[in-house]
Amino acid sequence: MIQNDLKYKLKEQASLEGFSLMRVCRPWSLESHSERLQEFLRQNWHGEMAWMKEKVEWRSDPSSLWPKAKSCIMLGESYSPNHDPLEILEKKTKGAISVYAQNRDYHDVLKKRLKRLASWLIKECECEVKVFVDTAPVPEKALGQAAGLGWQGKHTNLVSKDLGSWFFIGSIFTTVDIEEDSKEINNCGTCRSCLDICPTKAFPEPYKLDARLCISYLTIESKSAVPENLRSKIGNRIYGCDDCLAVCPWNKFAKEAADNKYHARTDLLEPDLGELVILDDTSFRKKFSGSPIKRIGRDRFIRNVLYAIGNSHEKKYVDTIEFLLKDPNPVVADAARWAKRELNG
Repeated sequence: MIQNDLKYKLKEQASLEGFSLMRVCRPWSLESHSERLQEFLRQNWHGEMAWMKEKVEWRSDPSSLWPKAKSCIMLGESYSPNHDPLEILEKKTKGAISVYAQNRDYHDVLKKRLKRLASWLIKECECEVKVFVDTAPVPEKALGQAAGLGWQGKHTNLVSKDLGSWFFIGSIFTTVDIEEDSKEINNCGTCRSCLDICPTKAFPEPYKLDARLCISYLTIESKSAVPENLRSKIGNRIYGCDDCLAVCPWNKFAKEAADNKYHARTDLLEPDLGELVILDDTSFRKKFSGSPIKRIGRDRFIRNVLYAIGNSHEKKYVDTIEFLLKDPNPVVADAARWAKRELNG
């Protein structure tokens, strides 16, 4: 077992790198995660996310991902906003972008910090490490709960007593045997705020999510045309949805993001729908360079903006979107036709 003073120094170093929380668990210390994942896939709640079925044994059991690993160092980094993310939902001519995507891509920012911390650990212990940030078949939320970063709330996201719902999770797997922390208990109680606010009722029951109804899935993961019965419920959300996170009572303990790279860009805080919908592929890539929004591509993004324009019921947009009725992408053209019908009543 590694000395407690090294674990203390590791936490100190993690704090210096900008991490808000650090806890440790075993790769094999997950309890009901595998059963929950199997049900999620069996119910087809993953929708178009076929990658979730790939390497499912790793997603179910992190110890099979890298058998040499003895410890999972789980780290949390706050991206809490300094504004109310729900206010923009009343501004129908503006696009609502999920808080985490209002500036730099967190994958890039977080991974650099993790690599620096991992390098420090290698120098201290001459160990082996692997670094993960939401891009490998690693169940970060389940490991985060096992390590004590927080607990998986009724909205299935991790909630922390210290950070509320607004934090990213990164992990360092290592061959060093580090003393594990206690698992966090569930502190949701009888609260249903996250379940009741969901516009599309994406939660079949507490702690279970049907991603096919989730606005974050519909606007980011799904490449298809959104079912017509759900389009009006998307409102002006053009990338993701923060409703279930924003209403969590534990956010009263959230700490505003310390890194300026997580603070909202002025042009992404309340972007004008009319300015966004005319972006071609080149201007889209230029505007969202370094942003996670760039990953969904111009077509999917314009599709989302068109749904928001249709939901605005502002007739001034009728002429603006006319050229998109003949867009080469059939999903975009379909969204333009739907938006025009909505604008014309």
